[in-house]
Amino acid sequence: MRHITTHDVPATGLRGIGDTSWHTRGACHGMDVEDADAVFFPGPRDHEEIAEAKELCGWCPVRRDCLDFALENVLKEGIWGGLTEAERRPLHDGLHRRLDYRRVTAFFQGRDVHLTEAERQVVIDHAYVRGWRPDRLAAALQISHKHARDLLRQAANKVFDRDRTYGVPRPKKKRKKTCKAASTLTPAAPGTQQPAARPAASTPAPAPLGKAA
Repeated sequence: MRHITTHDVPATGLRGIGDTSWHTRGACHGMDVEDADAVFFPGPRDHEEIAEAKELCGWCPVRRDCLDFALENVLKEGIWGGLTEAERRPLHDGLHRRLDYRRVTAFFQGRDVHLTEAERQVVIDHAYVRGWRPDRLAAALQISHKHARDLLRQAANKVFDRDRTYGVPRPKKKRKKTCKAASTLTPAAPGTQQPAARPAASTPAPAPLGKAA
């Protein structure tokens, strides 16, 4: 069973994998099926329909959710999130390289969000650093216990190789602060003349005892 927390987790603005509630907030919600099919699934040379769909998507409040839904579910036909099939092709091809740390944070907060290969690897590395057990990682990623154990072992080997290559950083020693002796002379205020110090008066040496000349 997937590890899901309660609703007291702060919202991250990311759509969950099974969340389709954004459909009702879309600008295209309530359109006739045939009209929606003609507008959002036009031919490559139907420029008027493409322009109409882009205009409708331009002020849609869930445009980003619509685009993420198409990318994560490999929907390569039609217009989703205001982008045509040709415009979304580079995003589909490079989706596995996406690294969005908001999704990594949302995962550790218990949100059921879509993770790419790069984001999933970051989750595994952080799970090892946080001291997760294989059973907890297996439940969160919906994988077997053996697979989770192997992934944590690989993360541990990566940390070991890194420390062996670059060394383990040592904590910096705190230096004791030495208090300097405060000067007895206070600086003069600007614009005022500081009185010159008078030399100490020298006492005359006593004359030798004897007859006066």
